[in-house]
Amino acid sequence: MKRTSYTLLLVFITTLSTFANSSKAFTEKADAFFKKYVKNGSVAYKAINLDKAEITSLYKEIGKMNLSSFSVNEKKAFYINAYNIIVIYWVAEYYPLKSPLDKSGFFDKVKHKVAGEDLSLNALEIKKLLLPYKDGRFHFVLACAAKSCPPLASFAIHPEKLEEQLNERTTMALNNGEWLRVVTADKKVALSKIFDWYKGDFTQKGSAIEWINQYRKMKIPTDYVIEYYEYNWSLNEG
Repeated sequence: MKRTSYTLLLVFITTLSTFANSSKAFTEKADAFFKKYVKNGSVAYKAINLDKAEITSLYKEIGKMNLSSFSVNEKKAFYINAYNIIVIYWVAEYYPLKSPLDKSGFFDKVKHKVAGEDLSLNALEIKKLLLPYKDGRFHFVLACAAKSCPPLASFAIHPEKLEEQLNERTTMALNNGEWLRVVTADKKVALSKIFDWYKGDFTQKGSAIEWINQYRKMKIPTDYVIEYYEYNWSLNEG
């Protein structure tokens, strides 16, 4: 009887330990994947397509994940990493593509299993990140498989480094002269259409320029005229 009780206790403790570490284990696997296949914001889709075992395993794990014990930061990091993996998985699944838009319903119709829920990429982004947390910085860590996206990081988002990584990626994009184009002579600033499509995420407490200036080394005068340059949906292939 004692031996049986001890065995059951050991199984219970092991199960709890595995469950508690599922966030860390998933993040570490995602991190290894991004480091292997992402460089300077570009993704090696061809290489992934030739050997899909790693990303398929991650994709399936996303669907089965149980978030009931996750902290807020663990949930945020999971959803960000899940979103990016799903985008890459879906491109690799139908590679070669010239653009994610070549696949009908890529963002808004095709559904994926995410922690037991069937969600499109748009639903994942909006319902699990943007609406609950109202944080515009998410736009600078989410992949869209296009050249005009903020550059995708070659590492996973870690719960314990979440604030640091969100600030780092946002600052990097908003100080990039090609991604955010200030024309001093004309008193204009050309922004990504992300600032138009998701205007409300950047104007909750002021103007979009005021939001941007929180992360700019050289502040943009608030009276500058805002324009939006054409979004390049060509695949961010490396």
